[in-house]
Parts: sequence; C-alpha cells; structure tokens
Amino acid sequence: MDVLLPRTLDEALEMKGQHPEALPIAGGTDVMVELNFDRHRPDTIIDVSRLDELRRWRREDGAFFLGAGVTYSRIMRELPQFVPLAQASRTVGSPQIRNRGTVGGNLGTASPAGDALPVLAVYDAEIVVRRSGQEARAVPWNEFLVGVKKTTLAPGELIVGARWKAIRGPGSFSKIGTRNAMVISVAGLCLAIDEDGRGVRVALGSVAPTIVRAHTAEAFGSAAMLTAGTWDDPSAPLASDAGQESRRLVADAARPIDDARGSARYRRHACAVLARRALSWALEDRQMARGAA
Repeated sequence: MDVLLPRTLDEALEMKGQHPEALPIAGGTDVMVELNFDRHRPDTIIDVSRLDELRRWRREDGAFFLGAGVTYSRIMRELPQFVPLAQASRTVGSPQIRNRGTVGGNLGTASPAGDALPVLAVYDAEIVVRRSGQEARAVPWNEFLVGVKKTTLAPGELIVGARWKAIRGPGSFSKIGTRNAMVISVAGLCLAIDEDGRGVRVALGSVAPTIVRAHTAEAFGSAAMLTAGTWDDPSAPLASDAGQESRRLVADAARPIDDARGSARYRRHACAVLARRALSWALEDRQMARGAA
C-alpha cells in the first residue's frame, strides 16, 4: 500500500488526479475500521489530515463554511452557536474519536448513521468539492448523498467542506442507540425552527438508505404553528392533536429496515419519540427567548 503525504490542498488535488482510486484519510475513525477488519484494502491512501486549508471555518458571502478537516472537538469548542451541530458532535464516539473525527469523514463515508449528516440536511447545506485545475463546485446535500455509503463524488475529486446559510431559531440533535456511551445511532433526528422563514425543519438518520427530510411533517408543523398563533406568540400552545399528527408524519418519513441494532418498527417508534422531544424543546426555547427579551 502506498501512502501519499501532500503538504497543501493543491498538492493533494494533483495527487488525487494522478491516482483517482486513492482513498483519502483524515481522522481515520471510519477508514481504519475498514482496514483493520480487512473489509477494504486500497492500493493507495492520501493523508489529508495535515492540510491547513481543510481545517478552517469561516463566514463567506452571507453563509458559513466548515472545512472538511475540522474535528468534532473543535466544533464543540469553537462553534457553540450552531447548537444542533455541536450536540451531534458531542454524541460522536469517545473524546479520542472526537479529537480525530471530522464532518468531511462523515460525508466521505456517507453512512446513514453519520451523526453530522442530519444536521447538514436541516441546514440545507451544500457540499463543496474540488478537483485539480478546476474551480470548486457545490452539490446540494441530497444530491451528494445518494445511498448507503454512496455519494456523487467524482473520481479525482476531494471533499473540501460544507457551506450553509445560518437560520435564526432554536434546534437540537438527538439519537437513540443500544447504550449511552459511544453508540452507533439506531435512529437520529435533527429539528430546527426557522424563525425568519416561519418553518420547521426535520431530518432523520439511520432510518433509510440515506438521510431524509420529513417534508410533509415540516409543512404540517409550520402550518400548525401558524394556526395556533405560535409564530407571533411563543406562549400560544399547539393543539394536542397537531403535536400527535406531527410525530406520526415524522415517523412516516422513515424507511427503516430490521437489522442487528433494531427493528424497523422500533425505529419508526423512535422517530416519533425523538420528534416529540425535539419539538417540545424547541417550543420551550422560543418561550424562554421571548421571556428573556
């Protein structure tokens, strides 16, 4: 096995162009599992963990850009304003894994259980990719993630990062697993309130071949908040049947299977439970924010 050690992003892109089959490795928290269990044995690996260009985050043109090499520990420490992303980062493995693992790795692996991915879906993020000699191109998250461990990343391209427009309003990430520590998600949910767009956004992980947005539930929840007057008055409660219908529609958006970690029936039930909790937290946060103001 050959290991390529680029010093800059341009050098890495040139190497990837010359060796399109080469496997990028950053934190290695997914790649090394595959190698250790002999599930994958690439001829060439490109180590992108030293590339400073991938380890940056910044604001640009009214949007936020997160480099593919920013670790979960740094997200927790440096980006607490993105609450769902910080919460998802906190659920990733152990402190050692969080010190190495990256959102770019989640995107490259494209597992439906990737904890950061429902958050990127709720943010309507674009995935920024590049190849040598060409400008970067941005791919909507739902066009980039197309199946179980499948993306539309072209040969010779590397993931540079993710970009999204920040939304104003509360949100959260939560998941259910077989135990509390270092758990692989059985079902995960990210919910965010878009105050300016008066919309509810919900994305699910581990319950379909890829990440899914619960669009029908989003439309219903947004309309229910409008009907109840909750958008203008956060203390105005939603009708109880509206909450129940929202949870049902979230569960209906899931397309789960039975596997060693849980049954399809349990996953649908988990989605409803997570949706109830997340919506309750968001409504409470809106009330607290209005009271503080």
